[in-house]
Amino acid sequence: MAAKAPSNDIEAEPGAPESVSSAADKVSEAIIRGIRSGTFVPGQHLVEPDLTRRLGISRGSLREALKHLGAEGIVTLNRFRGAYIASLDKKAILDLLQTLEPLCSLAARLAAEHCDTPEKAQLVRDVAAEIDEANRAKNRALYLERRRHFYSVIVEIGGNQELERAMPLTRTDLFRAQIEPVQSDKQRNRHASGYSKIAKAIADRNPAAAVRAVQRHFAGTIQTIEELPDGTFHNMIA
Repeated sequence: MAAKAPSNDIEAEPGAPESVSSAADKVSEAIIRGIRSGTFVPGQHLVEPDLTRRLGISRGSLREALKHLGAEGIVTLNRFRGAYIASLDKKAILDLLQTLEPLCSLAARLAAEHCDTPEKAQLVRDVAAEIDEANRAKNRALYLERRRHFYSVIVEIGGNQELERAMPLTRTDLFRAQIEPVQSDKQRNRHASGYSKIAKAIADRNPAAAVRAVQRHFAGTIQTIEELPDGTFHNMIA
């Protein structure tokens, strides 16, 4: 389960021709990776000819991918102006956090209840340590990939695979991309430190402590949102 460093480009990989559906899936993944790495930013216009050339795909595959991303709230589609990376206002971010917190609390509680081997305990500690390492390196793309991996690991340990599908984790990448330029190191470190506390409670097989750690982690994120200037959350699609 070791996390891999993400690629910071979105070039197409060589290979045999693919179906529109599989090509669209790859385009979706490339755009999401681009959001994490900063290649794409909230409010950015996605120019179809540029993307089809860079990714080596058909317009049909691209539009299918954009349709899927639009349904997930990652891309905003405008009939007359095209596609944009979505941006979230402050209320949308707080609503998203309110939705995600109980799901993450459930994931942490189940992981703590089922963390029944030394290997599982070490794994959850390791993935939290990898988040801290990426934060100290100031590598945002790697940080967000490892954060996603952390949740995948605790969901797997907990045994409820529906949780990962239910968690709107990719949407949280959007608001983290919005706040990254204006966050302080103190705010970044507060966020990163929450994962090691959650991991410790899981490794200790303490479900109640795991839930409290998640709640404190989300409270810290909400505190950061409240501390940031209002201009951080304006609609970036002009």
